[in-house]
Amino acid sequence: MEAMVLTRDAAREWISRWDRQQEGYVPEREERFTALIDAVEALGRPDPLVVDLGCGPGSLSIRLLERLPRATVVAVDADPLLLGLGRAAHPGLRFVSADLRTPGWSGSLGLDRPADAVVSTTALHWISAADLPKTYAELAAVLRPGGLLLNGDNLETDDATPALARLERALHEREAGRRFAGRRPENWRQWWDAVAADPAFDDLHAARATAGADHHGSESPLLSQHVGALRDAGFTEIGPLWQRGHDRLLCAVRG
Repeated sequence: MEAMVLTRDAAREWISRWDRQQEGYVPEREERFTALIDAVEALGRPDPLVVDLGCGPGSLSIRLLERLPRATVVAVDADPLLLGLGRAAHPGLRFVSADLRTPGWSGSLGLDRPADAVVSTTALHWISAADLPKTYAELAAVLRPGGLLLNGDNLETDDATPALARLERALHEREAGRRFAGRRPENWRQWWDAVAADPAFDDLHAARATAGADHHGSESPLLSQHVGALRDAGFTEIGPLWQRGHDRLLCAVRG
């Protein structure tokens, strides 16, 4: 029996569906993307070198290239299925397979100069608090002095301001309620179950199982965990550039 092939059009349809399910968790996702790309553009270089960590199927990377077509974007993830989906949909985008929790991951990037920006959205919270300092130290080593880390994620403040943290989550839920009017998109598990039922992904599912790429282990959901690890890694200025509830674009400047 001939194996099913994941076509470019089919991959783009699956990525569109991925984007919709992600918006169910992050209603302001496009606004966050826009703010992040604004910050990269504000660096003033028409051809920035940007590394996208935890890129998934390339949703942020492709938006960066649409705004800054002379940019060089290196998209990094550890999930073979999401990488395969991105490669099929965006053959001109460079994808790299690397696990940010494994020391030495930056060696696979193949950069010919220090990066102007390292970006990430809804990904770095999957790195444990114990691993964050090592990841951020290695990240700092690939950035030029004055380069930016731009991390868009839901980061909590319960350890420092619990009342504000509750209000931030309330704003998030109310925005989701307005945007979806009680009809939220499919969730994470429904999307993955649907992908599993498509024969075109059989080989990528096998690779994913071999790599153990499913999310597991402890997370780092607190804003203070990321700020502390970034400061220890030598970033000098750290703070939010954009925020809606607990959805933040955290910016750090490499010293």
